[in-house]
Amino acid sequence: MTAALNNNAVNLSDVALVNPAELMRPMQYMIDTGRGLAMLRGVSPTDLREVDHAVWAELDARQRVAVLVRFRCLIRVFGARRLADLLMHTGHNLIAPAVHVAARMRLNAEYGFNAHKFERALQDLLSQLGPAQPATQRAA
Repeated sequence: MTAALNNNAVNLSDVALVNPAELMRPMQYMIDTGRGLAMLRGVSPTDLREVDHAVWAELDARQRVAVLVRFRCLIRVFGARRLADLLMHTGHNLIAPAVHVAARMRLNAEYGFNAHKFERALQDLLSQLGPAQPATQRAA
């Protein structure tokens, strides 16, 4: 007879969807600690552990790991040049829509988000939200 399966196991080949507000917590922590450009610059393993410790108690016990895995993959997908350029062009107004897409898009943690599909979903969401001023126009 086989051992009982652990119901708390995380399936990293299909990470659970999360509430966008839950996924915003680690991003908000990065912003509050002066690292709001994490999506452009990336995050060190030390920073990731700090985020994990800072938001662990705030997150729902059932979705902690899913939120933190999705956050890591969100940061990683912005390493793609097209997404980094979109962030530079759109500015901080892109953060909330990107978090929403990351919370609701299918994710295999081993491979991360598909940058092309992520960008397409993000562009679709931005078009639904309406026109926003590019960062260059706001600065003028």
